[in-house]
Amino acid sequence: MKFINKAFLSLALAGTFLVSSCDSLLQVDPRQSIDANGALNTPDAVDAALNSVYARLRSVRNYGRDLFALADALADVGQTTSNSGRLIGENNNQPNAHFQAGFWQNSYFAINEINLILAGLPGVQGASAAQLARWEGEAKFLRALYYFDLVKVYSYIPTAIFQAGVTDEGGIPLVTEGVITSGDALNRQTPRATIDQVYTQIYTDLEDAKRLLTSRGVQYASGGAASALLSRVALYRGDWAKVVAESTAALSSNVGTVLSGSAYVNGWRTPVNPESMFEVRFALAEESIGVNESLQSSYTALLNLSNKNSQGGWGDFIPNATVRGFFGLTPLQIGNPASDNNNWDVNRNSDVRAQLYTTGNTVRGAGRQIECTKFMSKSGFAYADNVPVIRKSEMHLNRAEANFRLGNATDALNELNAFKALRGLTAVNLSGDALLEEILLERFKEFAFEGQRFFDLKRNGRPIVKTTPAVNLPFDDFKILPPIPQREVDGNPNLNQNRGY
Repeated sequence: MKFINKAFLSLALAGTFLVSSCDSLLQVDPRQSIDANGALNTPDAVDAALNSVYARLRSVRNYGRDLFALADALADVGQTTSNSGRLIGENNNQPNAHFQAGFWQNSYFAINEINLILAGLPGVQGASAAQLARWEGEAKFLRALYYFDLVKVYSYIPTAIFQAGVTDEGGIPLVTEGVITSGDALNRQTPRATIDQVYTQIYTDLEDAKRLLTSRGVQYASGGAASALLSRVALYRGDWAKVVAESTAALSSNVGTVLSGSAYVNGWRTPVNPESMFEVRFALAEESIGVNESLQSSYTALLNLSNKNSQGGWGDFIPNATVRGFFGLTPLQIGNPASDNNNWDVNRNSDVRAQLYTTGNTVRGAGRQIECTKFMSKSGFAYADNVPVIRKSEMHLNRAEANFRLGNATDALNELNAFKALRGLTAVNLSGDALLEEILLERFKEFAFEGQRFFDLKRNGRPIVKTTPAVNLPFDDFKILPPIPQREVDGNPNLNQNRGY
């Protein structure tokens, strides 16, 4: 999938209007003045346009790093090092140290592309009914994903909305029509939709995607992936019956495989994780994010697991004492001399997920810290690991939580214990709040370094409490939300800034 350069070249040749990648949906400036009439009128042009939208998910500001590493740095998953100085402000939950303007801009650029694609489908010449269905389904899945990521970051989550005497600032601008001229962009001053309106639009797009799509690989949208994403969206919305239904549909689909034992660990060592229901693909070495901001470099100083003395990334964000305690992680010398990094590993408990952590190296002065190795050159080249956006195992935890919320405690407990068995843990016999806390604890352990913990705390209205660094951020603190990019607020009198900024 040689997305970026070829996709943009194909779009330009097809006559599609392009906008600068540093601009956003609400202020879209023209990059070149091309008549949009006749754009996207061939199957090749539509495929190229969709490839461009998929490619934007690889941005550092999206799944290239921030939706995983930055989100976990905001939460209570890990601690930063002084190796490069990155993510320290986020880990300290300082004002304005949050998701950056590039995330907003890149996401809304992609949404604008999607809107143009959907508007152009009736005019595509020579397309089959199956092609039209696939294009529409993939475009709507992607629009739902971009909107969901935006709304969960910039807005409160329906299950926990702060309204202490003030009106909630709402959701995010919701636009389903593309712009192709600077005049249209400047005249459109879209206000924030309500949170519920945004979730309703995401539901609509995913229901259409489920109906329209089959599967052509986990690097593309599919019907199974649409059910899986809808399960997560419904979890955030508090639509518990919907969570159960969509989790069940996703689990019964032929997309992805739930793994256990050593197979689960090995899945993280293969280019495509077998658990993936949808993942962001890095197919070429030139797509590498690089040594500074990739997930691999953020999480570990290792270049690979075969030689721990090889200089790799920075290891900026490592497990804190809580996560190390989950898996019994302490340094362990396994040979001599002690100066050789290959003679070090960690003590671990019986949880299979403990196998995804080890000691790093001292090449960058990292102090042979304990690091997460979920992203480790598994695509065959450094700093460009494929990123599982949705793994099939999540469906079990979504369904367990939703059943608990519905009052189906027996089903919730059975689901939780079945999941624990997959990870080598003994069953528990819990009820009431203790059962819910155990389900949330398993989510914490399962998705450490996958960017879910911050949003799990946020959707439950819980504070962010850390010892290293010392942070106690209550849910009603304005820093739970990031600022909307100032350019957007300055240029749109209808766009309310998040409080505190």
